[in-house]
Amino acid sequence: MAPSIAPPRIGRRSLLAGVAALGTLGTVGSFGTLGCSRVSADSGVEGGDLLDRLRAQGVVRLGIAGEIPFGYIDKDGELTGEAPELGRVIFKRLGVDRVQPVPTEFGSLIPGLNSQQFDVVAAGMYVNPERCQQVLFADPDYQMLDSFVVRKGNPKDLHNYSDIVKKKAKLATGTGYAQIQHAVEAGYKESDLLIVPDQVAGLNAVEAGRVDAFAGTAVTVRLVAKNSRKAEATDAFAPVIDGKPRGDGGAFAFRLTETKLRDAFNVELHKLKKSGEVYRILRPFDFTQDEMTDLTAKELCRG
Repeated sequence: MAPSIAPPRIGRRSLLAGVAALGTLGTVGSFGTLGCSRVSADSGVEGGDLLDRLRAQGVVRLGIAGEIPFGYIDKDGELTGEAPELGRVIFKRLGVDRVQPVPTEFGSLIPGLNSQQFDVVAAGMYVNPERCQQVLFADPDYQMLDSFVVRKGNPKDLHNYSDIVKKKAKLATGTGYAQIQHAVEAGYKESDLLIVPDQVAGLNAVEAGRVDAFAGTAVTVRLVAKNSRKAEATDAFAPVIDGKPRGDGGAFAFRLTETKLRDAFNVELHKLKKSGEVYRILRPFDFTQDEMTDLTAKELCRG
């Protein structure tokens, strides 16, 4: 089992300040035009009435960020990923038969949710105190450590951020990733980081020798390095934040007014956790038993 880890202060992706509200969305695969009809404005009903409206409509719109394995459109144009697949099961149990993707940039997920471009964020979003001021989180469905993509054989023997700093290694990570803060906490200068669009670009940078390592979530790194002939994934490790090893938890996010929907979602989520169904759903996306969690949104929101 993974070592016991304390709740995180920051999430998988840091909040991107100043993000504009989500614009008009186009078409994706067989799903037709997305974002063309918004849900009605919040009704003012205590706890929200979105769940009732979703049951009447028979469909829930999921905000995703096109990131494997969290939530994305596959090569056949179908919605998949750990969060959408778990969401399908939970919303079915809540009486909502269909899910519809609304793709956007990661930094636009919270603005898009709060401007009612979609109903729920289903992107494996890390829970942190800053985000908890803006959205209402379900309890996490997974916990996650960090990992590096390095060249085959790990020639610089890099296993954590302290190694990166001590050996003056060149590090890359993704736009808005929490790993930016994790590296800075270890003493790495943020101005020295190579920021790339995603994990594929990070792998390419390592393979080309432009950097010594790419930092990401353990599951993201495992997947992107799996078929590389030139690179490999290091063992997962907990970043050290404020002197303590910490892990992150990812969860679905709802508008702050929709407590009834969030609470109903949590009830079904905990049933699925107890039965082992959450692990069965997430396992095809390379999640391990060590990444299942009993963390709560309440403790993560405290930081």
